[in-house]
Amino acid sequence: MKQKNGLGVGWVAGAAILLAGCSSEIGRRPMDTDISCLRAQMGATVKLSFPLAANTCQRMTDHGFVFGTRNPKPVPLNLRGAPDLQALADQYGYSYTR
Repeated sequence: MKQKNGLGVGWVAGAAILLAGCSSEIGRRPMDTDISCLRAQMGATVKLSFPLAANTCQRMTDHGFVFGTRNPKPVPLNLRGAPDLQALADQYGYSYTR
């Protein structure tokens, strides 16, 4: 009788999760900066407006955990070196670092 190995299934599931993050419509990818995430969201096929892209890209103080956190706050967007995005953040009232 053959013994089943769950490790192979784990590798496949892990790879599927990582590859699912490659599409810009899904949201923030693991290695994205705030600027690259905003540009990807606003330049994708869907072409999101700045407020929708910022809501997709903005990180929270609880690091996205759903359970066990109370009152998470948005982390200011890091928009150093992107004056066009800084102007949009000012226009829509988003906090950011220069």
